Amino acid sequence: MKQLLCALGAAMTLSTAMAWPDNKPVTIVVPFPPGGSTDLIARTLQPKLQEKLGGNFVVDNKPGATGTIGATQVVRSAPDGHTLFVSSLGPFVIAPHLFKVTYDAPKDFDFISVAVQAPNVLVVPAASAHKSMADVMAFQKANPGKMTFASSGNGSSDHLTAELYWQQTGTTGVHVPYKGGGPVMTDLLGNQVDSSFMNINTAMPQIVAGKLRALSITSAQRSPLLPNVPTLDELGIKDANVYSWQAVAGPKGMPADIKTKLHAAIRDALNDPAVKPKLLELGFEVVASTPEQFTAFQAAEFARWQKLIQSRNIKAD
Repeated sequence: MKQLLCALGAAMTLSTAMAWPDNKPVTIVVPFPPGGSTDLIARTLQPKLQEKLGGNFVVDNKPGATGTIGATQVVRSAPDGHTLFVSSLGPFVIAPHLFKVTYDAPKDFDFISVAVQAPNVLVVPAASAHKSMADVMAFQKANPGKMTFASSGNGSSDHLTAELYWQQTGTTGVHVPYKGGGPVMTDLLGNQVDSSFMNINTAMPQIVAGKLRALSITSAQRSPLLPNVPTLDELGIKDANVYSWQAVAGPKGMPADIKTKLHAAIRDALNDPAVKPKLLELGFEVVASTPEQFTAFQAAEFARWQKLIQSRNIKAD
């Protein structure tokens, strides 16, 4: 009887996976408000997944608590493929080290694919006296703790990049946290702060307009959008490659067949000739990693940012 029940359970799981997504809507939970990079990626994927997999895919924005409200909703959902999570790195690898969260990030998700990634760029106002990273380094050595670095908040990607940069160079700066990227841009353009490790997607319009100057980039190679801007690695600043990334996950326990179908559809959607060039223009690099690659990457990123947050004694707002 026990063997029969196990066989029936396996058959039902297989049947569910084969039928998915059936007639029940697939909710794509985005843990941030509409209009940001994560929302853009979710809404880029939504029609393509619907087209390639059938069914009805719906984006549902659940902002709050730096993305952890949406993350909690997902991990508490049934792992049947009808609830997906499109998020940036925050809820996956940063927030758990800064806040008391109600989920175990490495254990409570099924990791499906890192969709895209984008580096950060150290920018200064166009009127700044700093014309290169050599200028910045010289100023920091002569004036330790005087140069201001703005970020969109404590524990944000731009803040952690600055902390990593200071750690790797043995320099210090003044962290100026804001509540979001909009005020950072306003004060940068107004010469109220000296610099920011800003995401390339946010910075590019003002760089192109000549209002911000890009001095270095955190990617492994130079960006085709900024071919004359050196990487930190080129400048001798090692182990400082940083990417903001957006990824797709679901609650732990999803059928393997559904994850395989989702990854293939995500990969094809992101490499679609009508999609990929637009993403590249915005500064996104298509990754489309496999579930196995994302699982290993999440573990490495989780450990990396935990180590930095603890060693630099970084606290949440």
